[in-house]
Amino acid sequence: MFQEDNFQFWEDIYFDDDAGWDLSGVTPVFKSIAQDLNPGELCIVGCGRGYDAIMFSKRGFDVTAVDFAPSPIRSVKNMAIESSLNINILQEDIFSLSPKYDKKFDYVIEQTCFCAIHPERRLEYEKLVHAILKPGGELIGLWFPLDKTLEDGGPPWGTSILEIKSIFNDGWKIEREEFQDISVDSRQDREKLIIFRKTT
Repeated sequence: MFQEDNFQFWEDIYFDDDAGWDLSGVTPVFKSIAQDLNPGELCIVGCGRGYDAIMFSKRGFDVTAVDFAPSPIRSVKNMAIESSLNINILQEDIFSLSPKYDKKFDYVIEQTCFCAIHPERRLEYEKLVHAILKPGGELIGLWFPLDKTLEDGGPPWGTSILEIKSIFNDGWKIEREEFQDISVDSRQDREKLIIFRKTT
């Protein structure tokens, strides 16, 4: 077992207030994209404190928000109650979503989950996302951090566009790929939007 596979590892990071991936608000790129999507079943893997989950739910998406650690899950639940939103909130290892949620979702949202899991589980991550998406469903990813290598250690574990495309190759088609001017300052040129459509 890798340290990333233990929920307490992540809970300790939240307890120490060292969650560097937490933007303390809605991700600007996802807020923009949400305007162009038809509402449907949407899963946020590694949802953190849930700002994006709340935003997508307010826009009419049927949201499932998943995180391993108890603290962020409590945050999502509290915000959902305050906003009178019905969100399926799960404190679970994302790898436990299949087979229960197979072919459930129109969209999977990826942001700082791929870089949080141990690199040796990345192929397993691809299989999971492929399993839980409906045929034709989309993996909407902000892939990060592109300025780190695996040798630099993690989490967050570095990646590259080449690696991402090699993992999401069979059974996927790239629908959109671009750096985003509206990425937060700390992630400019360090993350790239790539949307993959499930084809098989």
